Amino acid sequence: MKQWKNWIKPAIVLLLFLLVAYIVRFELNIGKDAIKDFILSFGVWGPLIFFLLYALGPIVFFPTSVMSLAAGIVYGVFPGVIYILLGATGAAATGYVMARYFGDSILKFHKFKWSDQIYEKVQERGFLYVLVLRLIPIMGFDILSYISGIARVKFGPFILASFLGMMPGTFAYAFLGSSIGEGDSSKIAIAIGIFVILMLITYLLRNRVKKWLGLSE
Repeated sequence: MKQWKNWIKPAIVLLLFLLVAYIVRFELNIGKDAIKDFILSFGVWGPLIFFLLYALGPIVFFPTSVMSLAAGIVYGVFPGVIYILLGATGAAATGYVMARYFGDSILKFHKFKWSDQIYEKVQERGFLYVLVLRLIPIMGFDILSYISGIARVKFGPFILASFLGMMPGTFAYAFLGSSIGEGDSSKIAIAIGIFVILMLITYLLRNRVKKWLGLSE
């Protein structure tokens, strides 16, 4: 019974992802061509606008997953993966700078689970812990950026760790978006399979990461 419970969360996440995709495509009637035409309408400014929208994610609370898929649809795996990585790194930098400027007085990071414990860890070895937590996320993307900023992790190592840690997920998004853009059902199936594998790996390693970090439930 316990083994079945361990698979409930990944299954729910996958179902929610598919539900959102269904609503966007069939209920809101937002197809790949509409997304592609909208972004390409900006011409040579498209990549820059994409980067700015992505980087402002922590401020405007825009779903960056939508941006990542859009980049794959419009630009393909390459240079889509580059644009996503740059945008996501920009979003990480935005959250970090917000935390350094405003501090905990506004962001209130202490109310999030494990924030205090992770705060202590990133103060010790910022690059290592940020890298691991980007690869195996056990907390929100922006929350880690806030904590790193408040803990005064050095900006360079924080950005590099974020960039490297986001690579696997970035490729998955770019490949899925590209597959949707091409309309190739076999590639879409492979892309979804990659997503599922990454989700399972993340879920299976979560407990090890939490134990390594000394996090309590």
